[in-house]
Amino acid sequence: MLNNDISRATALILFAVVIFAWGLNWPVTKVIVAEVTPLWTVAIRTGLACAVLAVLLWLSGQLVLPQRGDIPVVVAIGFFHMVAFSALMAAGLKYVPAGRSVVLGYTTPLWVTPGAWLFLREDMPPRRLIGIALGLCGLIFMFNPLAFDWSDRQALIGNGLLLLSALSWSVSILYVRAHKWISTPFQLGLWQTMLATAVLTALALVFEPWPDIHWSTPIVLAFTYNVLIGTVLGFWAMAVVNRSVPATTTSLGILGTPVVGIVGSTLVLGETIDLSLVVATAMILTGVAIGTFSRR
Repeated sequence: MLNNDISRATALILFAVVIFAWGLNWPVTKVIVAEVTPLWTVAIRTGLACAVLAVLLWLSGQLVLPQRGDIPVVVAIGFFHMVAFSALMAAGLKYVPAGRSVVLGYTTPLWVTPGAWLFLREDMPPRRLIGIALGLCGLIFMFNPLAFDWSDRQALIGNGLLLLSALSWSVSILYVRAHKWISTPFQLGLWQTMLATAVLTALALVFEPWPDIHWSTPIVLAFTYNVLIGTVLGFWAMAVVNRSVPATTTSLGILGTPVVGIVGSTLVLGETIDLSLVVATAMILTGVAIGTFSRR
């Protein structure tokens, strides 16, 4: 199961699994944060995922200590992706519909592109500038300054947290691009998750009350999906896909995740899809596609 030497067809099937797993994870997380505070939601999820990853790595013979050269990437992904992105995303979901949230969360490539130009000295061809401009226009259209209720403090906080989560994820991506890996992403996943669990638990103990969770069937099923499908399966499958599928394919294909998230939010939570969300989503995803597309 954990062998990375797979056919392209199998990799594409796994890629489809990732898109659906991560897309549906947004409405599922929305169900959880309605019952559990955001920091405890993410701390419990990462703690359970940590236990599952430890068992999988041990059974596959891939349980190794991170070498010194990999410690920076463990810290970068642990803090900026698993802690900052996940916690800010869960907090934003308290105030913003899941369909809108997943679109804001996946604006990450818009921030990665200028960051890669500034810090990694990557080229900034005209098509990337066009993509960024179109994506930012989509954000402006989504917020619609003339119609947005700027007096709604919760809406401002929620949307701001989601944009900050996307920025946090972009920091992680930029460092991962520059890092020279020694161990595999799957082998380091346990240590990233363990670090995130420790930090999130400490933050939850300081800033949130002890969770009083009513373990109803929906909450149990939501956490089960969140841990096994949205976290463990999703991150393992994506690590395998990244080794077998061209980067351009993954960059463009992952844009299907917000679409799955919007549809899932409608089916699972009964959220409505208005015209402004559809148009803004199309503009943002098209901008990301233009910005990440390679002529090769």
